[in-house]
Amino acid sequence: MTQPPKHEVTQLLIDWSNGDKTALDKLMPLIHEELRRLAHHYMSRERTGHTLQTTALVNEAYLRLVNRKGVHWQNRAHFFAIAAQSMRSILVDHARGLAYAKRGGGAPKISLDETMIVSQERAAEVVALDETLSMLAEIDPKQSRIVELRFFGGLTIEETAEVLEVSPATIKREWTTAKAWLYHQLNKS
Repeated sequence: MTQPPKHEVTQLLIDWSNGDKTALDKLMPLIHEELRRLAHHYMSRERTGHTLQTTALVNEAYLRLVNRKGVHWQNRAHFFAIAAQSMRSILVDHARGLAYAKRGGGAPKISLDETMIVSQERAAEVVALDETLSMLAEIDPKQSRIVELRFFGGLTIEETAEVLEVSPATIKREWTTAKAWLYHQLNKS
């Protein structure tokens, strides 16, 4: 399915925020496809037998997004930034549940370039990344947000720049710095 024009999604989000229930009906198939693409981004390298599937991630994120009260959606980028937060939360909650079931050892070393696999083997890695990202948020909230949008949300450099209202060059620079810091923190011995 081809992606609808960004302005169409933005206008439907604004209409929905303003109480137009028919806008949500028109919006659902458009955002569902994009959410599916984002979820597939996370799950594309998932091994067989994983415990959280793409469809479950999409459905849970979708339900969280459409049931949010009092949100005035500014545009498509704003919506998908919130979607990134929701997917991160879902993945981390799921991983924590798996980690509680399977305790042991220190946090394993991981690469930020790997697709997150939400299985018992990878649950500790998702939790470690979330905790390290929270540490980064205390030091540099902007870099933390960039990592969240790029890594968990699958947003491009340009989309991330749009959400944060900065230049793509700034996003590239901050993204590189944040990845290096997180890599160092996650791979400490």
